Amino acid sequence: MTDAVLDVRDLTVSFSQDGKTIQAVKGVSFSVGRGETVALVGESGSGKSVTALSTVSLLGASARVGGSVTYDGQEMIGASDKRLRDVRGNDISFIFQEPMTSLNPLHTLEKQIRESLELHQAVVGEAARDRIIELLGMVGIRNPESRLKDYPHQLSGGQRQRVMIAMALANKPDILIADEPTTALDVTIQAQILELLARIKRDEGMGLLFITHDLQIVERIADKVCVMKDGEIVEAGPTKEIFANPQHAYTQKLLGARATGGPVPVPEGARTMIETEGLRVWFPIQRGFLRRTTGHIKAVNDATIKVRAGETLGIVGESGSGKTTLAMAVMRLASSEGRITFDGEDVRGWSTKQLRKHRADMQIVFQDPFGSLSPRMTCEQIICEGLGVHGNPDGRSPRELVAEVMEEVDLNPATMDRYPHEFSGGQRQRIAIARAMILRPKMVVLDEPTSALDMTVQVQIVDLLRRLQEKYGLAYLFISHDLNVVRAMSHEVAVMKDGDIVEYGPAQEIFDNPKTAYAKTLLHAALDLKASVPA
Repeated sequence: MTDAVLDVRDLTVSFSQDGKTIQAVKGVSFSVGRGETVALVGESGSGKSVTALSTVSLLGASARVGGSVTYDGQEMIGASDKRLRDVRGNDISFIFQEPMTSLNPLHTLEKQIRESLELHQAVVGEAARDRIIELLGMVGIRNPESRLKDYPHQLSGGQRQRVMIAMALANKPDILIADEPTTALDVTIQAQILELLARIKRDEGMGLLFITHDLQIVERIADKVCVMKDGEIVEAGPTKEIFANPQHAYTQKLLGARATGGPVPVPEGARTMIETEGLRVWFPIQRGFLRRTTGHIKAVNDATIKVRAGETLGIVGESGSGKTTLAMAVMRLASSEGRITFDGEDVRGWSTKQLRKHRADMQIVFQDPFGSLSPRMTCEQIICEGLGVHGNPDGRSPRELVAEVMEEVDLNPATMDRYPHEFSGGQRQRIAIARAMILRPKMVVLDEPTSALDMTVQVQIVDLLRRLQEKYGLAYLFISHDLNVVRAMSHEVAVMKDGDIVEYGPAQEIFDNPKTAYAKTLLHAALDLKASVPA
């Protein structure tokens, strides 16, 4: 950790909106040296990503940027387009937070990674292909040779994030700016990625600017921490000092934000809401001109689960293990074999018309609240849309019902005429929860509902979900990579690997005494990563 490769001094960024000037970054200063990891932490809207994008002028024409950003001694603010093109993706690489919008849906993985190698390194032909296979293997993509022709939609969220990381590392950059790079990753792959980044940082002398809301990761890998709030750095210093003795009240608040406690006990005599036996979801692999089936992707194998009213089943496992597919099959949104009963009724033979009558009882809250909310609909229209499909047995006006459910999820009813982009990430997730709750369901699938949220907001959402479950006796299928949140939410836990449930039982028992080698690996990666990540 010697001279500064990236030096930011008195950076200011402002945007003009509706005739008003919004100051997003206010006099931010920090530096990143060779072989050094600097973490920018803070809640959504604090200015972390805007600061990072400013380093190579990626904010667009509407931004007004002041101050100084130098890379290797050369000024980046006001640099020529040619100079910026030479630096971007080559000397300074980015890993963006949302891989599905960052990857081109029309290009294969090989083509997208090859583009960067050909543009910056002039690596072509078989040499490029070999390098691509090496990169995909480095970031934990199994059988990389067989995935070269895959498109982004054929990968899980975690796999897409790994591809983004491979693209960023392709040209061995001097500075890697990682914006929430592990948000969509399961804990075992997260450990591998952090170890990979630490090894490259050590071997190549790469500087790392790490943007995250996960303070556990920051504590493990960062040399220095800059805490941002409202566009300013309110506290900065060596990681050990900041974590041991935070001075600013905001830093203390962030460090104290952890999901704690456990789920509310299930009422005695609670009826079984969801039960499966031998549930199987296999997708055919079709080859050749006649599209003959040559094999199957075994997404879920012989899954047997049981969830009572007021109970949460946590489903954990690596990306691609079958967690979401299992939940989709339970909701009859994916074709499956095996027995599925919902509230005592066998739903396998139900027609589309029969299912529609019960859809109000089975709701889902998705991982990405922004992607699952229509940008053209107001908050009121989004929340009450289900009433138009399933009817309003209450008799009250939809607006009155929306106001009631918004208060229930701690949203101000006065904001119901706003659009999704006018809300924070945590507020958007509350809107998604309100949309599900207004129909008074019996069962809710929660697919990574807290992974994209700040730690302080995660705690609020966990408390909200526990409160709603106790009030309405809801059955939850809770899918998450964050085992601390799973522990706080779940009565029972199912551990999945390659489509199989390898361990199933009371959450406390599995967390305290896992029986299978895979469950032990998963829990160790989540709860004791520090030892596995080199300094």
